[in-house]
Amino acid sequence: MVDDSEDPNEEFQYHVELEPGDVANAVLLPGNPERVDKITALWDDYEEIASHREYRTATGSYEGTPISVTSTGIGSPSAAIALEELARVDADTFIRVGSCGAIQPDMEVGDLVITSGAVRQEGTSKAYVREDYPAVADKEVVSALVAAAERLGYDYHVGLTMSADSFYAGQGRPGFEGFRAAGSESLVEELQEANVKNIEMEASALLTVANVYGLRAGAVCSVYANRVTGEFRTEGESNAAETASLAVKLLARMDEVKREAGVDHWHAGLSLE
Repeated sequence: MVDDSEDPNEEFQYHVELEPGDVANAVLLPGNPERVDKITALWDDYEEIASHREYRTATGSYEGTPISVTSTGIGSPSAAIALEELARVDADTFIRVGSCGAIQPDMEVGDLVITSGAVRQEGTSKAYVREDYPAVADKEVVSALVAAAERLGYDYHVGLTMSADSFYAGQGRPGFEGFRAAGSESLVEELQEANVKNIEMEASALLTVANVYGLRAGAVCSVYANRVTGEFRTEGESNAAETASLAVKLLARMDEVKREAGVDHWHAGLSLE
């Protein structure tokens, strides 16, 4: 017999310390709590709502559009908790804003990667659904991110992301004292040959869980490192944040146009003008 006295669906959410009315429908999801300040600096206004563990939340507006941000910490387990609890307080659109390692030679440090789908090399999504279930970004979120990057003039790539649970061995890097996990030496090359663009640690879980629940999710990451050229610089972080913020504004306009047209899905025949 299960004891239902602990109700994870109650209004006040334990980990993020939020309740209905605290966040906008669309929430940006950076990993690093310090990135919240860099994101809100781009907005018209904001108020910090909560800060608990790795989860730091602010709500405000970007060019007149309501928007929120919640940091998730490193990795898929904590990111999935954030999505779960944000959905319980009425958020329905999620955009990961992060950093990544590029694995294709034509990708420059500072470029943006907009995820269209993800390789599920993390374990969190497996707790929700069978392993052959795809991790796919919402097409409206991808379209909005592409349109935002184009409007802002940022170099970007669209494609597949690999999400790992491990920063070192799980991403083909040597571990402590040169430890090499089985298959790690060939991992990056195999992903390159399969036309995967980048590696990070949260996207596939967010996309999978969002799809299971019928929510919208996507991801845009700035390239900090290129695993082919060996370059590493912390560049493009604000570009990813601005692209995601503008994408939220475009999504709000897309939703308005859909309502006016009496349709459920955005398509090329509709105009944002």
